[in-house]
Amino acid sequence: MNVDVVLGLQWGDEGKGKIVDYLAQKYPVIARFQGGPNAGHSLHFEDTSFVLHSVPSGIFRKDTVNVIGNGVVIDPVIFEEECRAIEALGVPVRERLMISKRAHLILPTHRIIDAASEQAKGSSRIGSTLKGISPAYMDKTGRNGIRVGDILAPDFEERFHALKSKHLVFLQQFDYKYHPDQGQDKWIQAIDYLREFKLIDAEYYINDCLHKDMPVLAEGAQGALLDIDFGSYPYVTSSSTTCAGACIGLGFPPSRVGKVYGIFKAYCTRVGSGPFPTELFDRESDLLRERGKEFGATTGRPRRTGWLDLVALKYAVILNGVTDLIMMKSDVLDGFDTIKIATAYKINDILTDRVPYDIHFPVVPVYKEFRGWKKDLTKISCEKDLPAEFASYIRFIENETGVPVRIISLGPDREQTIIRK
Repeated sequence: MNVDVVLGLQWGDEGKGKIVDYLAQKYPVIARFQGGPNAGHSLHFEDTSFVLHSVPSGIFRKDTVNVIGNGVVIDPVIFEEECRAIEALGVPVRERLMISKRAHLILPTHRIIDAASEQAKGSSRIGSTLKGISPAYMDKTGRNGIRVGDILAPDFEERFHALKSKHLVFLQQFDYKYHPDQGQDKWIQAIDYLREFKLIDAEYYINDCLHKDMPVLAEGAQGALLDIDFGSYPYVTSSSTTCAGACIGLGFPPSRVGKVYGIFKAYCTRVGSGPFPTELFDRESDLLRERGKEFGATTGRPRRTGWLDLVALKYAVILNGVTDLIMMKSDVLDGFDTIKIATAYKINDILTDRVPYDIHFPVVPVYKEFRGWKKDLTKISCEKDLPAEFASYIRFIENETGVPVRIISLGPDREQTIIRK
């Protein structure tokens, strides 16, 4: 048995939460492999809407075990708030969720460092969610971090204060006002709540599942174009968002990777700073934002919007070895007379179909236009009823990427999903 991987192919916000929730009915184990509470996976079902930040998106499925892997960073306060909100819906979170002892913790001072650092950047700021993600990963790679398993150690409090002291010394370089004990009491209380969960050696658990022929679905956060190595650096996240990150973030070998589900929107969005070749600045941009409800699930910030970037999509497909494409929010394009896809970039009057190393200099997208379908896709439940113009749009994407579009989402609800044969 293998680990199938679900990940985003753009700059995040592709709709991974809905798809993991949908696919979870086929998998007894759902495991999150990277990121932190900067992620926001939105789920809509049975007149219920919920945004998950740290908990895997299979938590609402009965008989499903959810695992937070070692590649994730956890803010205990946000984690407790999220879990208690899920429990309020009658979901037995502590029975369905296990946490890797090797996952790292976000301290209150990590959030202060995040805010101070972002302020110091001025006009060059990255657009951080200010959740302390980057400083937590910096401590992880700097071998200073505190891991979930450490909360069981008798000297945990000493470890916490030692790292906090290092942070306070580091903060002296910034002209930033803060209280050194900011958020600390609530954080300590949340650590007690975290101790109530089953803390495991997740790498052994995942591999034991595979040996028992139990299929595992690995869930990524953010998107491939925000990968620390292959994304639009430095406007990226602090972890490996590609398929390779699933192996690192859960502890299973590459030979065990099965299907790779690559999720993308029928158009593009981005939150925060960074290059966005197909970004729109006119009425079409406003229409995409309004119809797609493009506001950050975590921050509430309005997302930048633009046409589908096929150059970037093909790049993400190559990086991840995508076997199955999943197209989200196709219905948002219902009202457009003309729809565009960028098939190449023009850089200094030279055409290219590859993502350049440095995309900060002027990039002019070259578009192919499609006739809009002008039909309400949200009411369609069978592939044969899809309008011809929409089918043409899909075929073009499949031909260009060389990967079939297996699933089409035509709305936020679980039921608004078409599986293509």
